[in-house]
Amino acid sequence: MPLRRSRRIGGVAAALVLGVVAGCGPQPGWSPSAAITQLKVGLGYLPSVQFAPFYLAQQQGAYRDAGLEVTFENKIDPDLVTLVGQGALDIGVADGTSVIPAVSQRIPIRYVATIYGTYPSIVFAKSTSGITTAADLEGRKIGIPGKYGSSWIMLQALLDSVGLGPDDVTVVEYPDFGQGVAVQQDAVDAATGFANNEPVQLQLSGVDVTVLHVDDVVALPGPGLIASTATIDAKRAAVSGFIKATLAAMTQIAADPDKGLEAAIAAVPELATQRDTQKAILAATIATWTRPGGSAGDYGSIDRAGWEASITYLTQLGLVPNPVKVDDLVRTDLRN
Repeated sequence: MPLRRSRRIGGVAAALVLGVVAGCGPQPGWSPSAAITQLKVGLGYLPSVQFAPFYLAQQQGAYRDAGLEVTFENKIDPDLVTLVGQGALDIGVADGTSVIPAVSQRIPIRYVATIYGTYPSIVFAKSTSGITTAADLEGRKIGIPGKYGSSWIMLQALLDSVGLGPDDVTVVEYPDFGQGVAVQQDAVDAATGFANNEPVQLQLSGVDVTVLHVDDVVALPGPGLIASTATIDAKRAAVSGFIKATLAAMTQIAADPDKGLEAAIAAVPELATQRDTQKAILAATIATWTRPGGSAGDYGSIDRAGWEASITYLTQLGLVPNPVKVDDLVRTDLRN
């Protein structure tokens, strides 16, 4: 979710439970006597400003007005996929490139709304490195947390787009996610990261950066909302209501980022100690919510052509043990 780093190690962060507070008036079709549906929602890694839409929708009472009682928990991406598939969580935020292999392995989940329309996993380098295109990575040292997950898939796609492969670069692994510091200290020439994380931090420290996006090569599906098939069947209206309320909050924040920043600080007070940094991270996050050339009206939409291309690419990488089709992976009927 970016990001929300969708890949993290070191165990599961403590659960964050936000109470329902007063906010907007009830929406049509709901009354105080209506049944309340409880939803457990898994967000990625740690509480963060990137989850501002969820915090805002909760604080404004939008989930409550949809007849929902929402509890948030923070988990790493692989755990979210498993827990949602098992029904231990109703909804989660997970990377599209995690959904394809999972469904191929018969984990019963569906991707129901896009949060990151632009794939947030990127390669970044100092502007002084001379790296301006994927071709410039040949022979360079590239930092990465490990040869797994969205960063590894993205890097291979970038290299492949110019006829290169992992053997044409020197991959340096940073299991502690210190690749951003490695770039800053010139220990590596470039590194994988997230558009709303390492490049923002470097720029705030006065270092100009170049960012390479995989969307220029293949439209890999970024993080979005997932739910199990059983949850969709049993709680369809609740899942749909949650999606609509979250997308509405995204639209509000895109129009007024300060509203999102304040919601995040209310949910995670320690963010107030780095207000300028958090504001910059949120701005970078908002920029990834739309597809290249898209608009706020596209929030939540699912790019079927991109998913089709991603299935093909992940199959080439050997990550799809059993054939899947787009309709096995996504539901496009829940956001309207």
